[in-house]
Amino acid sequence: MLDQLYRKAVLTVSGQKFVEDLVRSRGWGMAQRFVAGEDTASAIRAVQDLARDGILGNLDLLGEFVATPAAANDFAEKVLHLLDEAHAAGLTPYVSVKLSSVGQGQTAGGEDLGLVNARRIVGRAKAYGGFVCLDMEDHTRVDQTLAQFRALVGEFGREHVGTVLQSYLYRSEADRDSLDDLRPNLRIVKGAYLEPPSVAMPHKADVDASYRRLVYAHLKAGNYVNVATHDESIIEDVKMYALAHGIRKDAFEFQMLYGIRRDLQQALAREGYRVRAYIPYGRDWYPYFSRRIAETPRNALFVLRGMLKG
Repeated sequence: MLDQLYRKAVLTVSGQKFVEDLVRSRGWGMAQRFVAGEDTASAIRAVQDLARDGILGNLDLLGEFVATPAAANDFAEKVLHLLDEAHAAGLTPYVSVKLSSVGQGQTAGGEDLGLVNARRIVGRAKAYGGFVCLDMEDHTRVDQTLAQFRALVGEFGREHVGTVLQSYLYRSEADRDSLDDLRPNLRIVKGAYLEPPSVAMPHKADVDASYRRLVYAHLKAGNYVNVATHDESIIEDVKMYALAHGIRKDAFEFQMLYGIRRDLQQALAREGYRVRAYIPYGRDWYPYFSRRIAETPRNALFVLRGMLKG
């Protein structure tokens, strides 16, 4: 319960305009711990740097809740440019996209603009042999995101598009079950948005138990799982579950955040596990940075010390 109260307090404070202005003016130096840079070239260099340790990359151009169709289309063009640049650099593109950033909830020609732009992005990724993960956002967008994910898998195949389930939402186990016919590639996370207790579990122990159930069920069903956590107890449990059930190391991967536990990422890669770092970049870094601060008091202290030095 204390971790839930801490997260709520940080996200509430970070939503204040004067706090955002202060952090944006003095906090970029600290944000670079979690954000690869502000442009595509910086993001691609981060992927190349991680590759030297045997770690893969998942690129995410930061931005969400885009307000106009023109802005959504512009954001989609930037993601397409990212795919082109990654391919030109000799990388197999792997990107994450928030559908709200490319127009979800807005209409274009009688169709949801988010789906229209997602088709363009997944189609380009498929042409390069790449992959797009549709990020999950707050609980109000889950139904539409899953419906659009289902449509995109039907058009482009599960080899080129996946999505995310959040273990703190009560609904996620039922959502996973409902997707089994697709044999989907799913990224399992705990959840970082500020959600009401009516839809999200308030206690860490319950969230962790739900996380394990989601991963185990997806592995048992023979589906590819992205185990996105820094929780070493969960990582060890997943390794033991896979070993006990004869699940090959190439049937799943561990995913972690850029700038957090590089040592653990390296250790898992040396053990022969597939490891991928989630690499955010771009100028709209503040919302993402706020969620990272809200995850643990240790992150908040890191930022506070840096700003006081400034």
